[in-house]
Amino acid sequence: MRRRTLFAATGFGTLAAVAGATPSGAAPAPSGAARQDCLTVSPGDSVQAAIDAVVPGRPTTIRIRPGTYPGQVIIPADRPFVTLTGLGRRPSDVVIVDDRANGTPNPATGGTWGTSGSASVTISASDLTARNLTFANAFDEAAHPEFTGHQAVAVLTRGDRLVFDNVAFLANQDTLYVNSPDVATFSRAYFRDCYVEGDVDFIFGRGTAVFERCRVHSLNRSTGYVTAASTDTANPHGQLFTRCHFTGDAPAGSVFLGRPWHPSNDPNARGETIIRESYLGAHIRAAEPWSDFGTWPWEDARYAEWRNYGPGAAVNDNRPQLATPHGYDPGTFLSGTDGWNPRRP
Repeated sequence: MRRRTLFAATGFGTLAAVAGATPSGAAPAPSGAARQDCLTVSPGDSVQAAIDAVVPGRPTTIRIRPGTYPGQVIIPADRPFVTLTGLGRRPSDVVIVDDRANGTPNPATGGTWGTSGSASVTISASDLTARNLTFANAFDEAAHPEFTGHQAVAVLTRGDRLVFDNVAFLANQDTLYVNSPDVATFSRAYFRDCYVEGDVDFIFGRGTAVFERCRVHSLNRSTGYVTAASTDTANPHGQLFTRCHFTGDAPAGSVFLGRPWHPSNDPNARGETIIRESYLGAHIRAAEPWSDFGTWPWEDARYAEWRNYGPGAAVNDNRPQLATPHGYDPGTFLSGTDGWNPRRP
């Protein structure tokens, strides 16, 4: 074992580098990166300082002790093979949080942060795994009626082969932004046993995302929207929800399952959202669960269901059903050209 001390004003103690396996669900580490470093973050420390201490390309586990960790976290593309592990008994014991929104003034530019810039955590690196913690954006919409942009992202993903296991995502509008570096790049993320909470378009973006056994919770709002996929037409796989629970504090029949987002009015953003074998609560609009987005009709998007149940479930002309579930499963969505399989046996 090799030990070294990280000085400066980081609040860290020691940084241990030990032999270890590649993080679960990740692609094989590059040649020469067999060692796995391990850092431990305690309350009062900076999660960003831990990210900055990662040796680019070397598998690193960052263990985070119970506590609340304020401040924006940026995980750049040159920090792949990072594992973030909360050491509490439950995800709520470790909270990484910031509170900026689209309309929050950005003193560095004289403008505002914008939706992407509002993210509490931005993950541009690939092969990241996060376990047993909470990512939150604590922006208070009611306290800032002067802002025209209330989008406040908890997590923005751009990297490929990302795994979130028993993780909570908390915010209001635009909670979880599953994206990619550019339209031509198809990035994949797998969410297992997670909790996602919000009110408007709170799971959105062009990335390929699979949610398995997750709880998707709609907060109270006069009209809510769960998803806003913007999957490019060249990407065969967008959002898949399987064996999930859609719950809500919102009034009965007030929440749409989704609407098709076309960034910059891109006609090739033909979003895909598939929901199968999932519980839909009474807050979901049973008669017409999909909504137009401005002038973009929901019928042009790739929306479909399969054997959903609960008071918000129904089969009618406004609810396209899969002819067959084959090909609409986590393995197909995630395998890509490299055969990636982050699922447990």
